[in-house]
Amino acid sequence: MKALVVDDSTSMRNIIKAALSQMNIFDEIVEAENGKVALEKIKEQGPFDIVFLDWYMPEMEGYDCLVEIRKDEGLRDMKVMMVTTENQQENVIKAVMAGANEYLMKPFTPDMLEEKVKMVLGL
Repeated sequence: MKALVVDDSTSMRNIIKAALSQMNIFDEIVEAENGKVALEKIKEQGPFDIVFLDWYMPEMEGYDCLVEIRKDEGLRDMKVMMVTTENQQENVIKAVMAGANEYLMKPFTPDMLEEKVKMVLGL
């Protein structure tokens, strides 16, 4: 399985990648520093089994990236999980309505991430 981790924080990408690596279900974990780069990586290397999107990033925010992903018929089945500090209820609802499969609040534990990943991927 392939995962794409999208966050403008290098340390947060590393935390998520480390947690995903411990799950032993991903053969490849790719990273991107914003939504714009994420869309390029999806086009070049995708589709991915799951994309982890931060909300607040420069160039293109996670929500806007999610909207662009869901516009593409070929990517409609790709799983997307928002992993963010954004906790405003209206924005959580907005992301789910736009097609996010799951929403995980930062900070989180590796166990919390694993539980949500397994649920989203049906493992």
